[in-house]
Amino acid sequence: MYNEKVIEHYRHPRNVGSIEGADGVGIFVSDFCGDIVKLWINVVDGRITEIKFKTQGCAASIASGSVLTELAKGKTLEEAMAITEKDIVEALGGLPERKIHCSVLADDALRDAIYDYLKRHGLPIPQYLAHKHEEIQEQVRKLDEMGYILI
Repeated sequence: MYNEKVIEHYRHPRNVGSIEGADGVGIFVSDFCGDIVKLWINVVDGRITEIKFKTQGCAASIASGSVLTELAKGKTLEEAMAITEKDIVEALGGLPERKIHCSVLADDALRDAIYDYLKRHGLPIPQYLAHKHEEIQEQVRKLDEMGYILI
């Protein structure tokens, strides 16, 4: 089902964990499959210098989070926001069609972490990031009300 690169990132994910005192923290919850990705970033001079993630989900979600951290590290915030689902899937050498949605989870968690960074630093927030953040927060509120423990 998965190619060797996906299996490698699943079995040995890069940049797993959290960052104490991170400059930005983002989360994304899939309303499709229930997987969750949480992501932490540190930013120096507009570049992501450190990035960590945790995933509660399938092999494709874990591999996508792992490869995204490699793609985003060292990038400016603008460059990181330009990373797409297609970039993640290509960096993994492909995903089964029914697992493509897993690549979006990490991508959206990164955008939410960038939103958080911009908000914390009083920087302008693009409207699409603010809108996406509100959607995510609504999902997080619902899970919290149900007593769901988020990573």
